Amino acid sequence: MVEPHHAAHWYPTAAYLYVLWLDAFALAWEYLRRHPDYRLDWLHRHRRSQAAQQAAQRWGLRLLEDPALDARDAHPAWLPGHAGVVQLYPDADPPQDATAFEFWRIPGHKQLIHDGKRLVLIARSPGRCLRFALAPGLEDGMAVAYAQRGGAVAPALGHAPSAVQTRPRPTPAALLELHTLQALDATLTGASLRDVAEGLFGADAVAADWHADGDLRARVRRLVRRGNALMRGGYRQLAQLPSLEKGRFEGDAKRP
Repeated sequence: MVEPHHAAHWYPTAAYLYVLWLDAFALAWEYLRRHPDYRLDWLHRHRRSQAAQQAAQRWGLRLLEDPALDARDAHPAWLPGHAGVVQLYPDADPPQDATAFEFWRIPGHKQLIHDGKRLVLIARSPGRCLRFALAPGLEDGMAVAYAQRGGAVAPALGHAPSAVQTRPRPTPAALLELHTLQALDATLTGASLRDVAEGLFGADAVAADWHADGDLRARVRRLVRRGNALMRGGYRQLAQLPSLEKGRFEGDAKRP
């Protein structure tokens, strides 16, 4: 039976439904913000402010972000080098049919943030998150030019959201992330594997299938291992960050 002190925040699966619609960058933040050492760096950011930027870079960020904020409210400024951000510039020599930068016609919930180096526009809609880096001088209504690493096709800017939006059915990969994060939160509070299984799959399933060598127990064990691996450094692949060189930060082997 799951103890009440374990079930406070991780037990209701409904609290994790937002995870089903996160992109890879947002998922990376969800794993990173759970890392105990990252949370300590956030708490001590004022006490050792001169080292705060170095700490952020160690985690793959330009600036430390509040780990109390989940991916719906946080806007972690990942270090550059990935292909997920589209750069927008004023088009100095636009053709007659040039695309205009029209802020309010970009679909989704829009947020503007400054990550310490540039202005970034984030537009979220069901199952999709677009990130744009805005060049200085770009204004609403200007002809715009796109730049994106890796030759990927930049998303369209000029489509207004439809009056009715429907969410696609969650993919197996999205369900895996939901279960992984829920299992990780449970184990970080000290919950047992059996507790985790009850929270994720129900008491009836545990009563029927919980055996030392059973599939359910093995499944839960894999989820816990996966969550820890992503929190301890695997999130960097989700955020398209390079892996840290072996041997760096040897004083803390658990840091990513």
